[in-house]
Amino acid sequence: MTSIGSVTLEVADPTAAARFYSDAFGLDPSQVSLRASEAPTTGFRGFTLSLVVSQPGNVDALFRAALDAGATGLRPAEKSLWGYGGVVRAPDGTIWQIATSAKKDTGPVTRKVDEVVLLLGVEDVKASKQFYIEQGLTVAKSFGGKYVEFATGPGTVKLSLYKRRALAKVAGVPADGTGSHRIVISGDTRPFSDPDGFVWEAAAPTG
Repeated sequence: MTSIGSVTLEVADPTAAARFYSDAFGLDPSQVSLRASEAPTTGFRGFTLSLVVSQPGNVDALFRAALDAGATGLRPAEKSLWGYGGVVRAPDGTIWQIATSAKKDTGPVTRKVDEVVLLLGVEDVKASKQFYIEQGLTVAKSFGGKYVEFATGPGTVKLSLYKRRALAKVAGVPADGTGSHRIVISGDTRPFSDPDGFVWEAAAPTG
């Protein structure tokens, strides 16, 4: 396995969720798709998805669009040591971070998304890092037992690992949660589940 091809969010109402993601983010369905599920889930689902953009104005534009489309604000868009960003929860329950490392705008404001990042909240970052290395992923950045980022190809979803409780804190929610993660990750791989219960499946052939 070399990268994530896409992620599939399992939602109660795919039609409503598709409308939200089109209105709020204009997401490419080849990267983030939807399918129906009634799998029980409560609390924090153990992951967030991040939309990385080029400047603060773009963060604000996406943040406002998400709220207008029905999202709930979890953290307001604001400056931080690493840049500028905010957090929303979509109506289907998925938590989205919208962020940029830039401190100020340098061009016209748009809602263009430069990168989609899947952050998995795991109990043991070092153990999960080793597991994914054994699956064939290559580490791009690593900060001890706190954070790992894997290399990715253009147009794919980037995978990162973070401590579960730390990720929940960043998202602005309690870390407790039970049941399904309500996400399936697709890649050039055999089907498997990782040590934290995240499900992977082989990407569907194209063409």
